[in-house]
Amino acid sequence: MRVVITGGTGLVGRVLSANLAADGHEVIVLSRLPERAAGMAATVQLVHWDAHTAEGWVHLADGADAIVNLAGENLAGTAFFPSRWTEKRKREIRESRFHAGHAVVEAVAQASRPPEVLIQASGVGYYGPHGDETLDEGASPGDDLMARLAHEDWEPSTAAVEEFGVRRVIVRSGGVLDTKSGALPRLVLPFRLFVGGPIGSGKQWLSWIHREDEVRAIRFLIDNQEVRGPFNLCAPNPVTYRQLAQSLGRVMGRPSWIPLPGFAMKLAFGEVSSVLLEGQRVLPRRLQEAGFVFHYPEIEGALRNLLK
Repeated sequence: MRVVITGGTGLVGRVLSANLAADGHEVIVLSRLPERAAGMAATVQLVHWDAHTAEGWVHLADGADAIVNLAGENLAGTAFFPSRWTEKRKREIRESRFHAGHAVVEAVAQASRPPEVLIQASGVGYYGPHGDETLDEGASPGDDLMARLAHEDWEPSTAAVEEFGVRRVIVRSGGVLDTKSGALPRLVLPFRLFVGGPIGSGKQWLSWIHREDEVRAIRFLIDNQEVRGPFNLCAPNPVTYRQLAQSLGRVMGRPSWIPLPGFAMKLAFGEVSSVLLEGQRVLPRRLQEAGFVFHYPEIEGALRNLLK
């Protein structure tokens, strides 16, 4: 199987490409920043692209079994502390997803044999903040910045591939738990320093997924030729940030009662702090109905696997 992964040097792309390569599949990673590819599997083919056009890689999409479109500026930035969402930063986040999606459509349109399936990345931010309400794929999109990014720009950017007979699957991922990047290292640090605790009120929900289940779910959706449309990629047991802090405390043997006030987060990081201070209680209904079984359905088991 030949799989083309756009934006494949990020958290999910690295784990997915390594997983596919280990099983003997041909993996091609498109990246506009090849220097970020250090440490990737030797058998993964790295190809530079401009993230705006199909120039230089149409032949790779031609006859591919799958394209996985993960491209887009990191929402919180690549530094340890989140980058503020200035107007310039918001524009970069939006345009990176919009242009990358249209580049994928351009490649598919020019291919003599279009790929069988396109996996289009999105996020549970699609639904916007909903308090304690449980949400599945049938819920309406929200109206905050993250929701508009998902349902106005990110997801529609590749919709046109369906006109060429390509099966399209949208994966709305929760917070992917990984020890090297993403939110988890930022959450763990205060606990290492014995000052860990809930963020903000602690009542906001985190829809999360272990990196292994994220990759397994993507591969499941590639292989299952009957599925299409949106799928929530998050564990079936979302947690509040208070529950997350308690689990981190137990796993790490640290106190978990020192809160990080929401106003301090807002002062320090501005609007980007809403990623942690607001949340959604999202369930993976369609994924489970399709027969996917999670290896890590509970937060404590996931944290023990990652941190121990």
